[in-house]
Amino acid sequence: MCGIAGEIDYTRDLRTQAEVIEAMQAALRRRGPDQEGLYRSPHALLAHTRLCVVDREGGRQPMGGEGPAGPCRLVYNGELYNTEDLRRELTDRGWTFQGRSDTEVVLKSYLEWGEACPERFNGIFAFAVWEEGGETLFLARDRMGVKPLFFSLLPGGGLVFASELKALVRHPAVPPELDREGAAELLLLGPGRTPGCGVFRNVRELLPGQCGTFSRRGLHLRRYWSLRAEPHTEDEAQTVAHVRFLVEDAIRRQLVSDVPVGTFLSGELDSSIISAVASRALGERGEELRTFSVDYRDNGRYFTAGHFQPSQDGPYIQTMVDFLGCRHTAAVLDPAQVAGALDEAAQARDLPGMADIDASLLLFCRRVRRDVTVALSGECADEIFGGYPWFRDPPAVGEFPWARSTAWRTSFLSPEWAEGLDAEEFVRARCRSSLAQADCLPEDGPARRRARQLMHLNMNWFMQTLLDRKDRMSMWSALEVRVPFCDWRIAQYLYNVPPELRDLGGQEKGLLRAAAAPWLPREVLERKKSPYPKTVHPLYLELVSGQLRKVLADNTSPLLDLVRREALEALLVRRDAQPWYGQLMTTPQTIAYFLQLDHWLRAYQVRLV
Repeated sequence: MCGIAGEIDYTRDLRTQAEVIEAMQAALRRRGPDQEGLYRSPHALLAHTRLCVVDREGGRQPMGGEGPAGPCRLVYNGELYNTEDLRRELTDRGWTFQGRSDTEVVLKSYLEWGEACPERFNGIFAFAVWEEGGETLFLARDRMGVKPLFFSLLPGGGLVFASELKALVRHPAVPPELDREGAAELLLLGPGRTPGCGVFRNVRELLPGQCGTFSRRGLHLRRYWSLRAEPHTEDEAQTVAHVRFLVEDAIRRQLVSDVPVGTFLSGELDSSIISAVASRALGERGEELRTFSVDYRDNGRYFTAGHFQPSQDGPYIQTMVDFLGCRHTAAVLDPAQVAGALDEAAQARDLPGMADIDASLLLFCRRVRRDVTVALSGECADEIFGGYPWFRDPPAVGEFPWARSTAWRTSFLSPEWAEGLDAEEFVRARCRSSLAQADCLPEDGPARRRARQLMHLNMNWFMQTLLDRKDRMSMWSALEVRVPFCDWRIAQYLYNVPPELRDLGGQEKGLLRAAAAPWLPREVLERKKSPYPKTVHPLYLELVSGQLRKVLADNTSPLLDLVRREALEALLVRRDAQPWYGQLMTTPQTIAYFLQLDHWLRAYQVRLV
C-alpha cells in the first residue's frame, strides 16, 4: 500500500518545479513510510511513498519499463490478488520478471494490454502510467473504489493527482476552497459525498471502475466496469456453494504477504467468517492467526440493546477465540481518548467524517499496527449481502435510507449559504440519478428492480463512506487493511441473486450464513447483525459538548461563517435520537461532526467562496 501523486503540464519544464511534488510526496508519507521515489521529466512529475508488503527491493517505484512509444513510468497504490495468475499469462506471452512484486505485474500488464489492463485485475488499486514518448498519462481505479485517487484540472491545461486531498491541496494551483456546492456536500450529505466529488472546488475523484487518459487533447474518462444485470440460473444449493467458493477464495487470496497478517474480529458474522477461513489457511502454513477487537471503557455498564445494535461483541468474540484457538488482542478505548482523536481523524480523512467511529478506528488501527502490517476486515458484506434493515423495509424512492434528515440538516446552514439552495432537490436529484444508473433486465418486476437499485445505491454511496473511513484511518498508521467481501466477483454475483435467495430462511444475509455454516459455531452464525461499536459512555457526550461550547465562544471560528449559531446551541440541549447519518450517528456524534468540521476549516485554512 502506498501514496501516489503527480503533475502533468505541457506548457513548462517541470524539472525546475520539483519542490511542489516533493511537498505533495511529504503529505503522503504516512501512507508509505518505508520507501519513496520521484520521477522528473519535462512535462511530468511523479511521486511515490511505499509501505512494503511484498518484495521490498523488487517493488520500488516509480517503476520504469519500455513500451511501444518509448519509456513508461508507473506509480501504483494497491494490491493485486490475482498476481500469480497474471504473471503466468504474461510469462507465456514472452515477458520476464525481475522480482515478485505485483507492481511489476501491473506495469507489464499495461505494456501488454494497454488501457484494457484494469479489466484483468482482481484487487484494490489506483495507479498512473506516464508514457514519455506519447506524452500521455493513464489513470485507473479499482472496480469497487477501495483505493482513492483525486485529481484537478489546472487553469493552464495541466492535471495534478494524488491519493489524498491533503497532498492535492499542497499544489499552489489547487487551493482549499469551499463553494456553495461543496458546503451542501458537507451539510446535506456528509460524511457521505456525491460519487466523483472532491468537496473542494475544482477537485474530483476518479470513480470506482473508471480509467482514462490525459494528453495534450485533454482528459478522457470511461467506466471499464459496473454492476451488470444477468439472469440467475443456479438453484439454492448451487448458489450456496458458489458463494462459499467465492468468499473463501477471496479471503485466501488476500492473505499473501511478506509481513505479519491479522484480522479484525468483532464476533459478528462477517469478521468471524474472515477469521475462520484465515485461521485455517494460515494453519496449513504452520502459522498462527492474530485477531484484534475494539471496545470502550464501561460500555457494558451503559449499553442498552436496540433495533440497530442488539448485542455487545464481547461474548461472541470470546466464542470465536476459543473456537479458533487464535492469539487475540483486545483494545479498550477511553471516552477521553476518542474525543481527543476527533481532530486527528479529520486530518487523516481530509474531511469531517463519522465522528467517534472514525476516531476510535484510527486509535484501533494504531494499536493493531504494533503487531501486524496487514489486516483483513469485514466491510462491504452488508452492502452486498443485504445486511441493513432498509433492504427489507425499503425507503421511499428518491430518498437515501441512511440520511433521511434533510430538513434538519438544512436548518444548520447559515442564511447566506442556504439562500438559493433547494436542499431537498439537491439530495433527491443525486439519489434519483444513482437509482437510474442501476442495470436491470427487461423482465425484472418492481421488487426485483428495486432490489438491484438498493444494492447499487448502497455500493456507490454508503459503502464508499465506509471504505473512505477504513482506508484513511488505517493508512494514517501505515496499516494495510484488506476487505475480502469487496471482491468484485462477489458483488457481481450477488447483484443477480434474487432477494428471496439472498435472505435465505427469511433472515438478513441468510445466503451468507448458509455458505458459512461449516466454518462457524452456531451462536455466531445466527447472531443478528450488530455494527461497528461506538462509545455510549455519558462522559463522551459531556466532553464533545464542552468542546463545542468553546467553539461557540470563539467568535473567530470559521464554523460560524457556515453554520447557524442558534442551531448549534439547540443541538447542545437536544436529547432525542435524530440520526445524522446511518443508524449510529445520533446527538453525540452530530456534535462531534461539527467539531471535526470546525477543525477541518481551520487546519486546512479553507476559504469560503
